[in-house]
Amino acid sequence: MKKLFDELSYEVSKYTTQKYSTSFSLGILALKPSIRPAVYAVYGYVRLADEIVDSFHGYDKEKLLNRLKTETYEALEDGISLNPILQSFQETVRQYNIDIQLISMFLRSMEMDLQTIDYNSELYKEYIYGSAEVVGLMCLQIFTEGNKQQYEKLKPYAMKLGSAFQKVNFLRDLKDDFQILGRTYFPSMNMSVFDNTLKARIEKEIEEEFKEALLGIKKLPSSSIFGVYLAYRYYLSLFEKIKKTSSQKMLQQRIRIANSKKLLVAFKSYIRYKSAYF
Repeated sequence: MKKLFDELSYEVSKYTTQKYSTSFSLGILALKPSIRPAVYAVYGYVRLADEIVDSFHGYDKEKLLNRLKTETYEALEDGISLNPILQSFQETVRQYNIDIQLISMFLRSMEMDLQTIDYNSELYKEYIYGSAEVVGLMCLQIFTEGNKQQYEKLKPYAMKLGSAFQKVNFLRDLKDDFQILGRTYFPSMNMSVFDNTLKARIEKEIEEEFKEALLGIKKLPSSSIFGVYLAYRYYLSLFEKIKKTSSQKMLQQRIRIANSKKLLVAFKSYIRYKSAYF
């Protein structure tokens, strides 16, 4: 009967993904069916941690994050958790031999979000690695399904893609991160002097990472290549909208892509993928 609980656990992670991210949900649907549950499990877990540090205002966030951290390691050791999201995640970690160090680095970045940090270049890189690049590496271990040689070959590209996604998120959420959460991730950035020149410099950095990441996407296994490419195209469309938005306006509103536009992006991405133009 435990099979029912396992199925429920993956369904909870799947619903969590669908509830919080239309883009990633559509991207996951483009993956091979056999690996979708594992990717849902990873997303559900990282979303749970994100919500603790980003949304649970009025609660003891440090206590809640420490509880999640403890329960994570207990679940990995015991091979079971009563928390459905943790249950599906620990099953995925075991099935695909996901490196525990990646999980530790992710939790470290979540802890950084509970502190007021003046990000210099070193801390900036540490945060991006733990909050985004390791998530890409977890997914890559699922995509390569135990092929260590293929994993090592694609690892740098997965890190670039995770970094580009996260930096786009930083720009998209600039207003809320600063005004509500009191965070500024870009090194030594004074929000009072955030202008189009500084914005363009950050965008140039992201553009280079997107270009490099695409080289790796083309080398992914057939089971995951279109799903990852679709997520890439979604973020690229968001990035293009950000580039067309002035620095002043970005400090006044969160940049979004309508769901109708996402469906159009999905259609165009499929055409490009099938035509070998991507």
